[in-house]
Amino acid sequence: MGNMTLVKMVMLKATPEKVFRFLTKSDLLATWFHAADADLAEGKPYALMSNDNPDQKLCWGEVLEINAPERVVYTFTHNHLQEHPSRVTFDLEPCAGGTKLTLTHEGLGDGPADALEMLCGHDEGWDEHTAKLRKAVEG
Repeated sequence: MGNMTLVKMVMLKATPEKVFRFLTKSDLLATWFHAADADLAEGKPYALMSNDNPDQKLCWGEVLEINAPERVVYTFTHNHLQEHPSRVTFDLEPCAGGTKLTLTHEGLGDGPADALEMLCGHDEGWDEHTAKLRKAVEG
C-alpha cells in the first residue's frame, strides 16, 4: 500500500519567496494551516499547534529538508495516524509571475489505520488548507 500518495498542484499569485515564508514561518503557517512551535528549520523537530488552543499539539515530525525558496520536506504525523510518520514535500516553481506549488504526501497507506480513509481524509484536508494558503498569500 506504499503507493498511496497524494499529489496536489496549486497555482498561487505570489512569488516563490513569499510562498516559502508561508510554509516555514510559525506566524504565517497559522494563517492557513496551524501555528508551529517555532519557525521550521532543517534537521529539527517541529510541532503544529491548535490555533484555538496553543497548548494543544495537532501534528508533529522532523524537518528533513529546507531549500529556500524551492523545497520544504518533513515527516508528518498526528493522533489519527497513530503516530505513524508520513512524508510531506512542498516543491515551489516560478510560473507566469507567480508560483506553481506541488504538494506530495507519501506514506499514508503504510500506517496502522484504514488506508483509504486516511487518504480521503488527508485529500480533503489538504484541499481546505491549500485554499486557505491561496487566500493568505494573495490577500
